[in-house]
Amino acid sequence: MLKVNDINVYYGAIHAIKGISFEVNEGEIVTLIGANGAGKTTILHTISGLMKAKTGEISFLNQKIDSIEAHKLLEMGIAHVPEGRRVFAQMTVQENLEMGAFTRKDKKEIEESFESIFAKFPRLKERRKQLAGTLSGGEQQMLAIGRALMSKPKLLLMDEPSMGLAPILVQEIFNIIKEINASGTTVLLVEQNANMALSIAHRAYVLETGKIVLSGNAKDLLGNENVKKAYLG
Repeated sequence: MLKVNDINVYYGAIHAIKGISFEVNEGEIVTLIGANGAGKTTILHTISGLMKAKTGEISFLNQKIDSIEAHKLLEMGIAHVPEGRRVFAQMTVQENLEMGAFTRKDKKEIEESFESIFAKFPRLKERRKQLAGTLSGGEQQMLAIGRALMSKPKLLLMDEPSMGLAPILVQEIFNIIKEINASGTTVLLVEQNANMALSIAHRAYVLETGKIVLSGNAKDLLGNENVKKAYLG
């Protein structure tokens, strides 16, 4: 579904991503794990068109997408839940979700999407008229996920969904990611909490300073001694 082939990404003179290649197959949860500064967020930004790779190629559903603008990628079926949630604080929960559906014209199906989001996140339904900036961190994370799902994505990019959340909410968010995947959406997950990420993913890639140093079945990596030492405490 998604193929990243030998991409190199720079921040000015800094070579942030060094010849990385990986793929995500339809129906999978694939996770990228690694320490802070390993390049995980940069990879997601490059896939979703927020940054450009200097060299290499990215394709989605067999179409080259490296030079396609970010909003066009949304129409093609790639949605991004950014790090830090980035909800529209001065807009209501309902308006945030409507923004997620701005590329769609099918009014009846948009209504159905609202119902399905509210079934997944009952707290958002209770707070639909509330300003997003007044929600708790966990509720904002749910809203950011709901907003992305409103575009009916084929591929959902998720950047650190558990960051800053209480442990009980972390479990809830990961259960929701599993549900989203089970209902047919492919997920590429970047996550600091390697233990949780590997416990729900099908496959994983381990990043260190802009390079992939290890990859494989997520359950195997969960038992890998090097991974345990470096990331699982």
